[in-house]
Amino acid sequence: MKILMITPYLPYPPFSGGQVRSYHLIKNLAHKHQIFLISLVKNNQEKKYIKELEKFCARVWAFDRPSSPWTLRNIIRTGFSFDPFLVVRNFSALAKKKIKEEIAKENFDLIHAETFYVMSHIPPTKIPILLVEQTIECQVYDHFVKTLPYYLFFLKPFLYFDIFKLEWWEKFYWRKADLVAAVSESDQKMIIQLVKKVNVRVVPNGVDCNYFSKKVTAKEAVPTVVFVGNFKWLQNKEAVDLLVKKIWPLIVKKNQQVRLLIVGRHSEEFVRVCDPRIRVKKVRDIREAYQTGWVFIAPFRSGGGSRLKIFEAMASGLPVVATAKGVEGIRVKNGVHYLKGETSQELATNVIRLINNRELALKIAFAARRLTSLNYDWQISAKKLDNVYREITNGKN
Repeated sequence: MKILMITPYLPYPPFSGGQVRSYHLIKNLAHKHQIFLISLVKNNQEKKYIKELEKFCARVWAFDRPSSPWTLRNIIRTGFSFDPFLVVRNFSALAKKKIKEEIAKENFDLIHAETFYVMSHIPPTKIPILLVEQTIECQVYDHFVKTLPYYLFFLKPFLYFDIFKLEWWEKFYWRKADLVAAVSESDQKMIIQLVKKVNVRVVPNGVDCNYFSKKVTAKEAVPTVVFVGNFKWLQNKEAVDLLVKKIWPLIVKKNQQVRLLIVGRHSEEFVRVCDPRIRVKKVRDIREAYQTGWVFIAPFRSGGGSRLKIFEAMASGLPVVATAKGVEGIRVKNGVHYLKGETSQELATNVIRLINNRELALKIAFAARRLTSLNYDWQISAKKLDNVYREITNGKN
């Protein structure tokens, strides 16, 4: 098939969850389909990575959007239009023009839109449209506003109006697409609950099991708890704040020898700690973080999608302690594939439990690694996406 794929980011290098997902799906589908990729970038430096994507795509184009979302133009346009901020900040007039030109020139079988907020670039067309939702954005931002500090109360009316617009457009584009793909069954159910007559399939997130199972370093001699994330994302900042302020002191009370490793993009910029037992750093190879650790912790309070870091930890053989939101969208069982904790005390207790009981830790790690290899490898996700392509195009190959 000839597919026009539109993404709000260049899918390489695979730094964020969305980039990881798009890169691996493109890579695994390239042998079956001609993929024409149109992406948005924050600066010209990103365009040097186009060559990597041209290994798998027939053509790749990248169009600029503001490097910082908080431009005066974006704020004014959001305030004086019915477009939500997320749509405004991810819009490119040049990308929209190029998409119109390519649709007129090429005989595409399918348009694949990754996230609803790139849908405004697509002109009226009879080409089938697949909209992939990596998370339900209106719920993510609603949770963020509800948890704002009390002294920012004056911002809430403006932010809630933006969430209203966000939800309206999200539902609008779900209806407009010929088919919607969610990354988890819980997101699928929520989309159907919000918009009754919409066709939704599940194309789960995944992991490169072979890559993460390869040893690159040894486990730390001292018990080490690991948290990984991109710290420009609201959920990661909220989770690490809870971890450092509430959960970590409870862990240290039980074991003074434990260390905490916080790793990820912008970690040194956003995470400030004074405790010498906490290390905040970047690593050249993310496998180093997973393989040096004893326990991975995911104390998330907001859900949506499914978290790639959980798959990566599991594929690396690192046992996981998480809230239900942390493993939302993943078919795991408490006590089998991970240990569940909802309160700070429960999370801390289960971290110490895995540190002290290495037999239990190995048992859970083995079961989780097996689960990912059988159900969540990127090759499996790519096959499911290929099935969705064939469904939406009435069986074309």
